[in-house]
Amino acid sequence: MRNFIALLEKEQQALLNQDAEQLLPIAETKTAFANKLSKIGNARRQHLSSIDPDLEAAAWILKHAPSARPAWDELRKLAAQAHHINQTNGEVIQLKLRSNQQALGALLGAAKSTASLYGKDGQRSIAVSGRTLGSG
Repeated sequence: MRNFIALLEKEQQALLNQDAEQLLPIAETKTAFANKLSKIGNARRQHLSSIDPDLEAAAWILKHAPSARPAWDELRKLAAQAHHINQTNGEVIQLKLRSNQQALGALLGAAKSTASLYGKDGQRSIAVSGRTLGSG
């Protein structure tokens, strides 16, 4: 779990530094980690439900392996930390996406108005504001 958190922190730094080259390999490793953690969690839940469908891991640990309780609590703490970092990274991605969409919209708007500056004959097609040369 600590390695997963370190990877999420690395992803966060790449996002904040706008280091796009690092993001793809990080995303691939993150997906592999997440799949592995999901399989482990599913196996734990499946095993516990085979014993008792209403049994929770913390209760089982307390009853059958009380010395493992600190490790379980630490794992839950690390999982919450990973969840928080992952959510923060998602929010950073959304902010950057919104910013990029706004910039693209501004550029497209500017391109449209620039495209209409000149007519087919190559002459300016927009009215120039202000006084004409030599007027009053």
